[in-house]
Amino acid sequence: MSTTTTEGIRITVKPAFWPERSAPESGHFAFMYTVEISNVGTQPAQLRSRHWVITDANGRVEEVKGEGVVGKQPRLGPGERFEYTSWAMLRTPFGSMRGSYQMVRPNGQQFEARIGEFALTLPNALH
Repeated sequence: MSTTTTEGIRITVKPAFWPERSAPESGHFAFMYTVEISNVGTQPAQLRSRHWVITDANGRVEEVKGEGVVGKQPRLGPGERFEYTSWAMLRTPFGSMRGSYQMVRPNGQQFEARIGEFALTLPNALH
């Protein structure tokens, strides 16, 4: 799990292995992650885009960039939150993800809300 706050935007990520979408014998390890974006600050902000850095156990890095999250660009006033679930595929039984959301204030000020690194781990893979 990861929780990070940047300029009043708190991002909490809870990852989990997704056995139904995985095929370990073929080197496919699927991981779900639920993200909660909360505005714990005093100013509204809108999520415009995302940037993820996904690293597997072999050091292979994949970057994912795009508009919004799950097809949305949520606006969050103070005290509001937005939650979504997505997933990633690795070729190894463990790895990690980190990233950022490009946010914008009503006055046009932009900032990167950091997503702290979190582990993607097949249960019982690390003994």
